Amino acid sequence: MKFVEELVVEEFLPTIRSLLAGELRERGLTQSDVAQVLGISQSAVSKYAHGDVATNDRIAADDRVQALVERLTDGLAAGDMTPVQALVEIEVLVRDLESPGDLLATLHEEAVPELSEYDASFRVHDPESALRSSERVRSSLRRGLRILENASGFARLIPAVGSNLVACVPDAADVDDVAGVPGRIFDVKGRATVPGEPEFGVSEHVATVLLAARRHGSEVSAAVNITYDPTLLAELSERGHELAEFDETGDIEASVGAAIEATPEATVLYQTGGEGIEPITYVLGSDAETVAHSIRELL
Repeated sequence: MKFVEELVVEEFLPTIRSLLAGELRERGLTQSDVAQVLGISQSAVSKYAHGDVATNDRIAADDRVQALVERLTDGLAAGDMTPVQALVEIEVLVRDLESPGDLLATLHEEAVPELSEYDASFRVHDPESALRSSERVRSSLRRGLRILENASGFARLIPAVGSNLVACVPDAADVDDVAGVPGRIFDVKGRATVPGEPEFGVSEHVATVLLAARRHGSEVSAAVNITYDPTLLAELSERGHELAEFDETGDIEASVGAAIEATPEATVLYQTGGEGIEPITYVLGSDAETVAHSIRELL
């Protein structure tokens, strides 16, 4: 595992320091002067100036890096620029180089070839990339699951069919865009048991309810199913949740859609069962942690 920030520290920083140290020395600054300007030791200046520090040729050859080094050297040598101003300009360039498809992003992808196993459109520091979205969802689910596992009494809220905590990516279209617990969460001797790490496309039923709610205007992104109990519904209502009933004996999409359209702010959906259908309550929220906290407050 290697973060792009490590590339900045290990390759970009030594390279630009080396370039600056060499240019400043050529402008007549002493090692002491250069050390003060760059905020490093004199021995470090000597190593940079003499090429004793490994640098990255691709970074050094980049036109923007060279132009920045020249501009910073002029300003620092003449006293027209402070070290803080120089730092700000370097920071700005670093952020540009980390942009999707740019130099640092490309170097990072080359350093971590496994990234190619994910969405081909993935680029480092792209906040909208499929990889970043899916990993955020999985991380949120892990935190939510820890909350539920550590919540004393959660096992008694697990219905006979098992429970599942699910969450979806922002542009979720089908169950493959919803992550959940493979095999569901079950009550094993009074303890909630999570059989595996969150995965996408493993929870068809709870995912279907979540997606139906979203398609009909709800802004929720996570859900969990628990046992149906009028007492629990009353407590959820007292805690500020909007409740809506739907009929699970018919078409789920249409039933949930009608419930959401009738109660747009609903964060609790429930159905009272039918022939061969266990009554279930679904608690919805903005993310997995929020949903898990709502359940913990019931215990």
